[in-house]
Amino acid sequence: MIQKSVFDELGERLAQAARSAPAQDLEKNLRALVLAFLERFDLVAREDFDVQKRLLERAQAKLAALETRIVELEARSGPKPPA
Repeated sequence: MIQKSVFDELGERLAQAARSAPAQDLEKNLRALVLAFLERFDLVAREDFDVQKRLLERAQAKLAALETRIVELEARSGPKPPA
């Protein structure tokens, strides 16, 4: 869970930026401040997440197919002789 102090810090920085920046630079400063704040967290873009999710789903499907194939091959080969 994100600590409340982190949001308090962000709020204070936003308030400070609003007090000290001229109106024309306010948006640029706020954007930079929010980006710097978010870089502290381990976040990924939704698009990157979705790509990785699809790759994982494909890998899991291939693994399941291979496991099924192994079971079929083992069943076809009959019981193994004792060692």
